[in-house]
Amino acid sequence: MGDSLELSIEASRIEKKIIIFCGVYFMAETAKILNPEKMVLIPDKNSGCPMADMINARQLAKLKEENPGAIVICYVNSTAEVKALSDICCTSANAVKIVNSIPQDRKIIFIPDKNLGKYAQKITGREMIFWNGHCPTHIRISARQIIKMKKEHPGALVVVHPENTPEVIDLADSVKSTGGMLRYIKESRNKDFIIGTETGIIHRLKKENPEKTFYPATAEAICTDMKLINLEKILWSLEDEIFEVKIPSTTAEKARAAIDRMITIT
Repeated sequence: MGDSLELSIEASRIEKKIIIFCGVYFMAETAKILNPEKMVLIPDKNSGCPMADMINARQLAKLKEENPGAIVICYVNSTAEVKALSDICCTSANAVKIVNSIPQDRKIIFIPDKNLGKYAQKITGREMIFWNGHCPTHIRISARQIIKMKKEHPGALVVVHPENTPEVIDLADSVKSTGGMLRYIKESRNKDFIIGTETGIIHRLKKENPEKTFYPATAEAICTDMKLINLEKILWSLEDEIFEVKIPSTTAEKARAAIDRMITIT
């Protein structure tokens, strides 16, 4: 149980030959990229990521052509073919570190999430070229809702994901990746928290911190694609070995190089 990259790396450490990835498609693709010799299955092949689909290889190639010499930083929430055209990947947890690793004299293209890119830009001060992509789930969380929740729960700390808009991030007490949120809240002495990310995380937060109280910034922050995965489909996937994730070897090798560069730095 963890974020997409963490799970993909963990899968490479076990001897089992079949991985059933309970997440959206780009996550299963990443697992396949890091585990080319294993069979990777996704219980529902329609479990996609709208943000990952907001840029394709043709669009990225054009963007690179318009900005010769620029380094492409690609959020792992992207397709294998987009990763393959990128120089280095990043996660929401290490985006700032990856941006800081790029030489000052090089232009940076950050794809596909402009909000994560703007957060990294705010911390690092680096100028970047953004693609107009975003997470439809996090875009449902507004600054107005955060202000309302803070009034209703004045003692609560606001913890948000960096995929949120800059306006929401400016109102937060802490900005953390999914894994960062889990650690931050576990270590915090505060008892009440307003959570600005996909509402599914609250189940785990309650489980790990039964003495604390959690309020979703909005009940509408739901990733419907992620919710397509259920126990019945996992059973079918186990029984019939469906649906297998396949990536052309050349694409997988190039995408792996971008992921490996990130792992080396972090």
